[in-house]
Amino acid sequence: MPDKSDKHGPRLDDEMEHETEGLVRGGHATHAEEWNETEPASAGTPWDPTAPQDPTVPSSSRQEGSPPGMSAADVEERSALARLLAGVSYPATPATLVEHVAGAADTPDGAVAALETLPDREYENVADVAEELGYGREDRRF
Repeated sequence: MPDKSDKHGPRLDDEMEHETEGLVRGGHATHAEEWNETEPASAGTPWDPTAPQDPTVPSSSRQEGSPPGMSAADVEERSALARLLAGVSYPATPATLVEHVAGAADTPDGAVAALETLPDREYENVADVAEELGYGREDRRF
């Protein structure tokens, strides 16, 4: 019995063999359009964000994923602030923000103190509060 698949009929097996003949003979992709090629697998090791950083490699203040002018620590602190202020109805005053945060059991003491130092005005969203606290504001990218 010939070396054919029994999942398909002989006609489909011959058609599939014809379609891949150029790849098998040439040893490379046969697409005329470069955009139609599949991307090659990376030869390097995958990026691990939890791996310790190499102290011999110089790093910039801008880490991957952080907007210009902010470090990765600033992004983490701003994210923690956003988690604390989740569920606040905006526009909100500093008193409203402190009241919302003070009721939570896992609120850090520094967070309440920082919100109490905010100037007395209405804040439109978390980004507005973060900017006032000195975390910076992202510009629209497009």
